[in-house]
Amino acid sequence: MYQVLQTDKKAKRGRLTTVHGVIETPVFMNVGTAAAIKGAVSTQDLEEIGCQVQLSNTYHLHVRPGDELVKKLGGVRAFMSWNGPVLTDSGGFQVFSLADLRRIKEEGVTFNSHVDGRRIFMGPEESMRIQSNLGSTIAMAFDECPPALAERSYVEDSVDRTTRWLERCVKEMDRLNSLEDTVNPHQLLFGINQGAIYDDIRIRHAKAIGELDLPGYAIGGLAVGESHEQMYHVLDVVTGYLPKDKPTYLMGVGTPANILEAVERGVDFFDCVYPSRNGRHGHVYTHRGKLNLFNKAYEDDTSPIEEGCGCPACRRYSRAYIRHLLKAREMLGMRLCVLHNLWFYNHLMADIRLAIEEERFASFKREMLEGLAEENNKKGE
Repeated sequence: MYQVLQTDKKAKRGRLTTVHGVIETPVFMNVGTAAAIKGAVSTQDLEEIGCQVQLSNTYHLHVRPGDELVKKLGGVRAFMSWNGPVLTDSGGFQVFSLADLRRIKEEGVTFNSHVDGRRIFMGPEESMRIQSNLGSTIAMAFDECPPALAERSYVEDSVDRTTRWLERCVKEMDRLNSLEDTVNPHQLLFGINQGAIYDDIRIRHAKAIGELDLPGYAIGGLAVGESHEQMYHVLDVVTGYLPKDKPTYLMGVGTPANILEAVERGVDFFDCVYPSRNGRHGHVYTHRGKLNLFNKAYEDDTSPIEEGCGCPACRRYSRAYIRHLLKAREMLGMRLCVLHNLWFYNHLMADIRLAIEEERFASFKREMLEGLAEENNKKGE
């Protein structure tokens, strides 16, 4: 059940109650594609840094180690020893990202595995079965993510097919949840809005999927080639046509600034690989801009990554030490940077929730954006 607890103009402070726990929104979902956060981050770490939801990928877990094995071992939450909610992406994004290795038909998509080259078929029913085997809290509908700047005729055909696929997902999910041996009989299904940057296609699709009365809705097909201005315009257009009493999830986005802009437009679920990917390359987020710890200026800097930060890295280690680890290619350096970045994102969301509760989100957003724009990261470059 989803409740809107407070609004501040379009910004929403919500709460989604699931069988695996309560999710306070707006929320950032920590991305563990293969049931692990890249950067040697454990589920115990996730608890310490304030993670509410872990996200894993259907396609990747189907390829390795195999969803049947994960089911045998009790589902993805038991497999990775995580007690909180898990959202599984449907594999639909791989229809976009593996464009050179796939063929799309009405029935579904044929892939060549990126691991061993074997042929894999995935359609709506297959995606739902894999996600049911994984036993995630929230399953995503199988869709096609067309390039943001694709031709209008292609996008129209793609979106119509995605709608038909969603109807098949709903039917199959209902069947799977009724089975005696299903891992999670209370698995929720979120539909995905597509339409590239075409306002009318986005609106028509939002209306169509809204009629299915699903537990939640995502906005897909963004951060895949369009400008930030185009993305924000799509959000301005679409959020007004998605059900207000259901959570809205912006898939694969993004930077702290992207999140602030999207929250202002009514979005309350996010995921992105940026904090872990950037951390693995020594780039860390602060309230005064992003730092590159490889820079020589931090060679003898005894301060933490950010003063006042409560993350495991900042509580104990200096910029100089972490830089040394990175330069020496010690895994601990990468791990500390990832932990800091995920702490930053998770606690940014907590600050956003409080700002909405206190109806001061506009001023909070302005102050945050001013700080994030500062160019500390140019120090020593």
